[in-house]
Amino acid sequence: MLPIAIAAGVICGAVVFGYFIAIDQFRAAAANGGHITGAPRQTFVKQLELVLRPVSRLPTRTALQLRQKLSQAGNPGGLTPTGFQAVRYSLAALMAIVGLGVGLLVPLTLPDFVSAPLAGAVFAAIGFILPGLWLEQRISQRRHQIQRSLAEATDLLTLVVESGMSLDEGMLSIVERFHNALGDEIGKVLREIRLGRPRMAALEHMADTAGVSDLHHLVESIVQSDQMGVPIARLLRVQATEMRRRQRQGAQERAAQASSRMVFPMVGCIFPVLWVVLLGPAIIQVLKSLH
Repeated sequence: MLPIAIAAGVICGAVVFGYFIAIDQFRAAAANGGHITGAPRQTFVKQLELVLRPVSRLPTRTALQLRQKLSQAGNPGGLTPTGFQAVRYSLAALMAIVGLGVGLLVPLTLPDFVSAPLAGAVFAAIGFILPGLWLEQRISQRRHQIQRSLAEATDLLTLVVESGMSLDEGMLSIVERFHNALGDEIGKVLREIRLGRPRMAALEHMADTAGVSDLHHLVESIVQSDQMGVPIARLLRVQATEMRRRQRQGAQERAAQASSRMVFPMVGCIFPVLWVVLLGPAIIQVLKSLH
């Protein structure tokens, strides 16, 4: 019991100590600025990143991969790879404390000096894995949003270009119309173009970052049209038609799979209840006759 209590106290003390260090750093920054209201207020995640920076540094390759994932997720909360790792470690520490408490309070067949560290380790692993699962789910949601909005956005871009406006004006109309992941990605492209990045390079970077095949094909077609001098309006019309066809084909495939997917809920949920209703009275009569 004593080592477990010491371990829990050390973890709690480290978390509290880190929190007060972050507060002191914020106050020092405010004092350097002359007054508190003039200093930029840091979020809790940023303070946590500053505190845990020595232990949350990543190798260059891992940091680049994590930065790409954060970009695919829309940079939630302005997280950096170091900040994301700091969140992982902090959540793992808090979950470890919860696991130690559960191991001590919940009666198990194992001794306390075995069950408490084991529960703490399991909870800490869960706390470390949860941010990664949340990030993957957010990436999947954004890709789904882009996929669903891409055909309509391509139609809008085609209409704008066919009316005689430029491609940049067409992308601006998409940003104004679509307030979702696709609009955010197009907005990033326009900002990069304004900062001096070539248009086609910005579009290719967006396609590589988003990870949506239809968007990648669309950008490739736009780049080839720009290089070969083909009218872009005609190409966009062909791409929009092809996207509509693929969406319709995907909907038909999902509809065809619906009947097979309904078999398992019917067998597992509906049929047992049906058999109980039909055979229940007969079973009761048989049991009465046996008595």
